[in-house]
Formats: sequence, C-alpha cells, structure tokens
Amino acid sequence: MNGKIKDYIANNSGLLYSTLKELCGIPAPSHFEHERAAYCKKWLEENGAKGVYIDEALNVVFPINCDGSSEITIFAAHTDTVFPDREPMPYSDDGEKIFCPGVADDTASVVILLLTAKYFTENKIVPEKGIMFALNSCEEGLGNLKGTRKLFKDYQDRIAAFITLDSTLNIVVDRAVGSHRYEVCVTTEGGHSYIKFGNRNAIAILSNIVNEIYKIEVPNKENTKTTYNVGTVEGGTSVNTIAQSAKMLCEYRSTDKECLEFMRREFERIFNEAKAKTDVTFTLVGDRPCGDIDPQKVENLKAKVVPVIENVTGKKVLFHSGSTDCNIPLSLGVAGLCIGTDIHENIHTREEWINKESIKTGLETVIKISLELS
Repeated sequence: MNGKIKDYIANNSGLLYSTLKELCGIPAPSHFEHERAAYCKKWLEENGAKGVYIDEALNVVFPINCDGSSEITIFAAHTDTVFPDREPMPYSDDGEKIFCPGVADDTASVVILLLTAKYFTENKIVPEKGIMFALNSCEEGLGNLKGTRKLFKDYQDRIAAFITLDSTLNIVVDRAVGSHRYEVCVTTEGGHSYIKFGNRNAIAILSNIVNEIYKIEVPNKENTKTTYNVGTVEGGTSVNTIAQSAKMLCEYRSTDKECLEFMRREFERIFNEAKAKTDVTFTLVGDRPCGDIDPQKVENLKAKVVPVIENVTGKKVLFHSGSTDCNIPLSLGVAGLCIGTDIHENIHTREEWINKESIKTGLETVIKISLELS
C-alpha cells in the first residue's frame, strides 16, 4: 500500500501544484467562496467523483457510501481565506517555496483533500462506513463556521468523526478555543471642532470603552487560557469635526465555557455602563463554541490518527488548542481533530509562504488517515 500511495503522489505531483496555482488565483473571502466552490465541484467531477453537490452554505460535498451509513467520517478543508481581496493575489514559486496570501491557510489543504478524493475514485475504494470529503465555507473570521454548522445540521447524529486540514504537518489541534465577537457602535451629536467644542466625541467614548476592556483581569483557572482583543477601530469625519460615530470589532476567547461566560459578563457590563451615558449599541457577530465532549472520545480518535502522522513525517506530534472548524463537532460531543498538511510561515499576512515538498508529505498523511478511518 505504501508503494501504491507514493506512486500515486509521484504521478500526480504536477496536478497537485497546477491545481494549487489555479485555486490561489481565485479570491475567496468568507461568504464569497462561489467561484472556488464551482471550481472544486468541476475538478472532482472531471476526476471521477459522482454525486458531488454544493449546498446553500457553499460547501462542496462529495459523499461516498453515506446514503445508508449511520456512521460518517468527514474530512474537510476550508475554501475561504482571511483576506478581503476580490481580485487575484500575487503568486510566485521559487522552486522551494510558493508565496501567495492564503496559500497555506487553507488553499493547500483544499488541494490535498481534492487529491485524496481522487485517490478514492481512481482506485474505486468504497469504504464500509460512510466517508465524506467536504470543501467547506466560512471558517475564517466572521464566517462564524457557517459551512461546518451546515454539515452538522444536514447530517446530525450520523457523523461519527470529523477531521479538518488546517495546520502545520506535525501539529494536531485537539481542544477547541471558543470565542464571542462583538461590533460596538457609538453615536453622538458631534459638530464643528471649534464652534461645538465640548460636545461628546464618539471616538473618545469608544476609546474609554477600549480602555475599560483592557483593565479586565482574565480568569486564572488551571489548564485554561483566556484572552481578549480589540481588532479594528474606525470612525470620525475629518480632523476638524467632532466625531459623530465610531465603531470597533472586539473579541474574547477561552478554552473553558465558564471562563467564556465570565468574559461575556465583563464585556457586556462595560458596554451597558457606556450605554447608560450615550448612544451605544453592541451586536454579537461571532459565536464559536468551546468543546463539550467526553475526552476519551477524542483520545480514541487520536489513537488512530497520531501514529499515521508520526510514521509519515518522522516527527512527534505536538498538541495545541485552537479555534477551527472542529469547534462545532467538539461542542456537540463528536470526536474531531484539526491536523496539519504542510510546512509554512507568515499565515494571515501578505508574506505567507509554503514549502513545496511538504505538500506531498501532507497528501501522503491524509490519504493514509482517510484509509485508516474508512
């Protein structure tokens, strides 16, 4: 089997890299994955896949033997990128590294999943239990895991395990970091900076809210981590205008449900105190749940997955907590892991790059894990 897989990868390495380049040339901000979804569906069909469909969340779904199976294992990779660009981003290949915003997070994983699905169709593999390859939408930012939520809504209690591809080769995310994200808007009367001096300034009020957030002492609970952040601030009209409006996006995260609830109370206390004095609105725009699962279920899945990764990569697996598509299964009591597929640096920056050779290692890993779990 090892030889067969290695021959498959060698024979398809050109396709692997050409597909990666083509996908990198298709912009896909969260909620705007239409073109990538169409590309992936066509690619799968041209390579022998039957029954591929795109759902209303823009997930591209390729089920194998899922109609009558009560146990489905999902392999997923997200098609959206963190970048808002609607035009193709610069792509370059120096022979060792490929440079492009979004190439590692998560475009290379999407390509690896496509090539894994092709391995199944090409070799006419029909697993005893259902297996599903899903190129899912809306993992990044305010996508709010819409794609994975849709998969779990559609298949509910039939999903036995969930593997998402979205990390570095020997890193496995086995614990969910939950988060709540808010948009906070402040509105005042504003006015001319000289004539109406003394009127309330929306930027100043918003600054006070930010200052209060940064006074919060996060819970110090054993084996947990809790954080907060103000990510964007905007507002005002001109240098000589008292700002009538200002808004920000902010969040808190935690690996623990109780700590997440503590932060919710603190944030909303600060918002409501400001609201009592002026026109302040706050809206929950992102809600990623923490894990709520018997740890043994996750350990059982790790026992099957981790030896494969270590055998292929020759490296010991490192376990991290993280905010990934696995937040949904782990919050619903379904075993889920986020596994790595490549070696990369500078994700979520314009200088993002990926090591070319590592993608082949990732493909070998994913094919072997999918066979192990099918």
